Amino acid sequence: MAIRFQYNKTSLQGVEKHLKMRLRALPTIKNKESALRMEVKRAKDEASALEAKLEQQIHSYDRMMMLWNEFDPTLVSVQDVQMSVRKVAGVRVQMLDRVLFAVRPYSLFNSPKWYPDGIVLLQTLAQTGMEHEFCLMKIELLEHARKKTTQKVNLFEKVQIPGYEDAILKIKRFMEDEENLSKSSQKIMKQFTVAP
Repeated sequence: MAIRFQYNKTSLQGVEKHLKMRLRALPTIKNKESALRMEVKRAKDEASALEAKLEQQIHSYDRMMMLWNEFDPTLVSVQDVQMSVRKVAGVRVQMLDRVLFAVRPYSLFNSPKWYPDGIVLLQTLAQTGMEHEFCLMKIELLEHARKKTTQKVNLFEKVQIPGYEDAILKIKRFMEDEENLSKSSQKIMKQFTVAP
């Protein structure tokens, strides 16, 4: 990205102003990047913990697998998912607050006596699965924001700040050369006007 400037004092002041603004903003953007990096790591750890918890819950009921053939899967359904929005390192992320389940009425006398435990188990598995999905969405949002912030840091550090510094140097050199030429031409003019 080429920085546009003119060889005059007004342009020099504008370029210096842009440089100062970027130098002031750079530490803040770097802090945001490191905070996002930590949040992404924390969210990944949380997602892997939830995945392990879900796997453990599923494996703990392997011995009851044959009983699930008797279970009516339409008994339990998700009625509502309550969410909230929270800012994590400046990024708006949806958080899962609560999952409300609807349990269809069933006969306690005609159904197996493990049905209430099965319903609670299904609700627990569904809750854990949804928490895991929300965690994956959170990771995706945070990772996207982190990449954008890293790009901005690199743009400032590697392109814009050196570009503005180079532009300032060029403008100052041009103005010094112009001033030296002006002084030299004045001296030459004095020599010609003073000579008889």
